[in-house]
Amino acid sequence: MSTEIATFGGGCFWCTEAAMKELDGIVSVTSGYAGGHVEDPTYEAVCSGETGHAEVVQVEYEPDAISYDELLEVFFATHDPTQLDRQGPDVGTQYRSIVLYHDETQRERAAAYIEALDEESNDDVETELEPLERFFEAEEYHQDYFEKNPNDAYCRMHARPKVEKVRERFRSKLKQA
Repeated sequence: MSTEIATFGGGCFWCTEAAMKELDGIVSVTSGYAGGHVEDPTYEAVCSGETGHAEVVQVEYEPDAISYDELLEVFFATHDPTQLDRQGPDVGTQYRSIVLYHDETQRERAAAYIEALDEESNDDVETELEPLERFFEAEEYHQDYFEKNPNDAYCRMHARPKVEKVRERFRSKLKQA
């Protein structure tokens, strides 16, 4: 089984992680930070908005089971790419919409997807597209947050609706129980 890696930031990483984990072909989803200028950032530092990092998830997937294009489709369906530096109640550059590509093929596929989305949207798509320079894994308590804390108020109000949207809209792409 060969795997590939994709990296996305669409607001709070708890929400993006929870949504991606629903999909068949996903081997792992790790919450972390990328796109900044500080070495070894912490959650507190990233939340200050001064490190330049975004909250992101790194998705290890089996391309024979789910394609990069399908990951892009789910990613863009589960956040609002027209919001600049925010998602819902979360405001700041750390919550920006961003695709961090790992190779030229991912860059081309993501650029084409963003362009098509921008053409069909009434608002400008604000999603950044950058090469992944370095991924920093978030602290352990952020990993699998929704799964461990399903009754947390933030999770109930923000992560759960994204998971439900994935379950409804992408039924054919879900992991089998």
